[in-house]
Amino acid sequence: MKVFKEIYDYRELLKTNIKKEVRGKYKGSWLGVLWTFLNPLLMLAVYAFVFPYILRVKTDNYTIFMIVALIPWNFFTSAIQQGTGCVVANGNILKKVYFPREIIPISITTSQLINFFITCIIMFAFIIFSGVGFSIHILLFPLLVLIQYILTLALTFLLSSLTVFAHDIDHFVSIALTLGFYATPVVYQASMLPQKFQWAMKVNPMAVLVESYRSILYYHKMPDIFLLIIWFLISIVLLVLNYLIFKKLEKSFVEEL
Repeated sequence: MKVFKEIYDYRELLKTNIKKEVRGKYKGSWLGVLWTFLNPLLMLAVYAFVFPYILRVKTDNYTIFMIVALIPWNFFTSAIQQGTGCVVANGNILKKVYFPREIIPISITTSQLINFFITCIIMFAFIIFSGVGFSIHILLFPLLVLIQYILTLALTFLLSSLTVFAHDIDHFVSIALTLGFYATPVVYQASMLPQKFQWAMKVNPMAVLVESYRSILYYHKMPDIFLLIIWFLISIVLLVLNYLIFKKLEKSFVEEL
């Protein structure tokens, strides 16, 4: 309860940080917040050409097949990339002013969540105008977003605190995310993997989430609820554990920075 009380007491600072992250990302650029739409659209254009026409991936409505996975994946990678070095990036402020240090990773993850909701406008527009449309299963969309947010915040707490003591983690994270992109069925069907590797789709939380987004938005069917519940519980446990690690290491932040 003390945690929530502290965050509530500093809620204005949290709001200010989130606004700064959302608005400041493209500050000074000509197109500003439009880049939030343009970045996924440009990526979509590349993949929508390469995979169906060059690699000959045969999937109906491939653009929709991919976009419902690509946009959630972008939310995850953007939050992790930015969140990993967020404590180090705010080192000067940490030395001068006291505030709950967890506000930094929370504001990064939440600002990326807001960007995700903005880019969902593109995703929903594609779904509607392509004729794929929506089904009753879209009611599960908030649950998927919640699980992804908790998981992402949990990882951000851990990585941001560890990076204070080992800056190389930032580089390892970039490599891991690149490998993770190909280990997650964003641009291909999970069924394309040989049977002996199908277990990897169950132990990779982003694979479970991506397949679940695709189930409710593209296939119009129920995702694997059992797996979702398992990863929901695991994400909560990870959030608590990683938060405790963050609070433990927090005592040495100023020294190390």
